[in-house]
This record gives sequence, structure tokens and C-alpha cells, in this order.
Amino acid sequence: MTDSFSTLRINSGRMLAAFDQLALIGATGDGGVSRVTFSEAHLAARKWFREQVESSGLEFQTDGAGNHSACLRCGDPQARTLLLGSHLDSVPNGGRFDGALGVMAALEVLRTVKENGIRPNVNLEAIDFTDEEGTLVGLLGSAALAGRLAPEALQKPRGGRENLVAGMNRAGLSEEGMLKSSRPKASLAGYLELHIEQGKRLARTGINIGIVSAIVGIRSYRLGFIGRADHAGSTLMGDRLDASLGASALTLAAPEIVMTDFPKCVVNVGKMDFLPGAFNIVPARVDLSLEFRSPDERELERLDAVLITRAKEDSARFGLEYHEREFSKYFQRFVQ
Repeated sequence: MTDSFSTLRINSGRMLAAFDQLALIGATGDGGVSRVTFSEAHLAARKWFREQVESSGLEFQTDGAGNHSACLRCGDPQARTLLLGSHLDSVPNGGRFDGALGVMAALEVLRTVKENGIRPNVNLEAIDFTDEEGTLVGLLGSAALAGRLAPEALQKPRGGRENLVAGMNRAGLSEEGMLKSSRPKASLAGYLELHIEQGKRLARTGINIGIVSAIVGIRSYRLGFIGRADHAGSTLMGDRLDASLGASALTLAAPEIVMTDFPKCVVNVGKMDFLPGAFNIVPARVDLSLEFRSPDERELERLDAVLITRAKEDSARFGLEYHEREFSKYFQRFVQ
């Protein structure tokens, strides 16, 4: 056995061929993929990943949160595990590199180490985390592994309880299994992920690779603006309690707030639901999904306060009731 990594090179042709095969699963026809968590395409991609792992002579394992892994043991039962990987799920009509590149790169590392007879002093694990994109819960598999998944996150998921339960049933998973899939911190040697940057910063500057200097914190809310349903034809404009006005005011204000006062942060309103949702009825309620991110914890707290205050002010300005639910509070501290 050799313990030197100095001249080791992956089989780039094999990795690219495997990546191209994976990109066909859930392909959208325009170069992207749609593999929403626990969809048929996502489950097919995971089945394909397992076949790749087993055909490579690596150990396959899955846990109660549905995380899928290729494992290469070093032979020492007391050894810690170095995690490598990312995720195979995507947002609807997502990029084919996002997440998938990290999983395939990790798998190729394990293949190469195994083929060269190298035995490191840690176990190597190429992992595909469950619902990392957040279609259902957000960081579901990684939070479960870290011991940070709270029961409330499964009871009130951002993607809807009904959708989560249906997806779990398709994947053969249970809430009990998810909440019992944490690993002791001491069992892990570290985590390394190769991830594609889907923004334009590197392309604009002509730089081929970027090194992570910070990890952003994320806050997610579901905000409700509640007015009154009225007939859109016979109700005078001044007599309306139009829920869409408060929701729209916040949607327009949030980007301006961030660009003006929080230049290192981002904000997004990705979903709005109107009730009753008819052409000729004044909206009685509008629920919107608000998400914002910052690389600095104090800035994140300050942005949180500013945006939520603005939401309440916009609601009051149009005579509306206001409700909010924060999703990020459902993640617990790391289990020691």
C-alpha cells in the first residue's frame, strides 16, 4: 500500500462521461435539469448513483434521512470519516452542475484512491445529501446528519406538509428515521465540497476558480397579508382591503433595501399565493415566501429586523392583518 497522494490524478474522462449520463436524468432540453427532491427524476438519479457506487466496488450506504453515500473504509474501526460531496436534487429547471458536480467529483476521488491502492488514515465518504436545495424542508439531509433537524421542521416544512409526506412515502423514509440519523461530531474528520458558482462574478473577472471565504446564513419566512374579499367590479377602490397591495409593496421594497443598505446580502421573493385567486375577486389574502442571505451574522440579524419591520409597516399602511412564520428557527444546535 502507498500513502502518497502527490502524483495522484483522477480519470477526468471517466468522470465527465459519468456526469453526462447523470445530466440526462431529469434533463429539461435546454442544458438544465429538473430533479426536485423525491420526484421520479430525483429517485432515478439516486438509483443510478447507487449503481455507479456498487459497480466501482465501493460500499453503498444510506441513512434515515435518505442521504446516499459511497464509502471507502481505511480499515481502522476507530478512524474518523472525511465527508466529500453535495447533492443530486435540483430546483425546478435548475442547472445541471449545481450539486451534481460535487457528488460526481467526490465519487471519482474514491474510485481513484481505491484503484491506486491508497489507504488513508480516515474513512472516505462521497455523500449525496437529501433536499439540499430546499424544495421541501431545506438542508434536510445535512441538518439531520449534523443533529440540527428539529421535529417542527418536518411538521411545518416550507414546501408544505402534504408534499413532504408524499415524497417521504415515495422514498421509503420516516420522520423517526430522519430524526435519528445524526452522527457524533467526533466521528467526522471534516467536510469538503466542490461546488459550481452559478453567478456571473468569476466570468466577469476572467477567473477560473474561486475559493470560499465565507458561508452565508439564510433566513426563510412565510409572510401573510390578510385583507377582505370583495367583488372587483362593484367595490370602490377606496373601500377595499386588498391584500395584494401589502405583499406587492414589500416585494418591491425588499430589493431596494438590500441594494442600498446591505450590498453584501441578497433577498428573494420566490412564491406568492393569492386567495381566493380569481380575476374578479379582490384578494383576501396573499402569502409570500421571503428568503435572504448574508455572510455576516450581525448583518443577517440587522437585515432580518429591517425587512420584517417593513413587512409590518406595509401591512398596516393598507389596513391589513399580518402573519409570519419563520422556517430557519426549526434547526437545532450541532449535536456534540
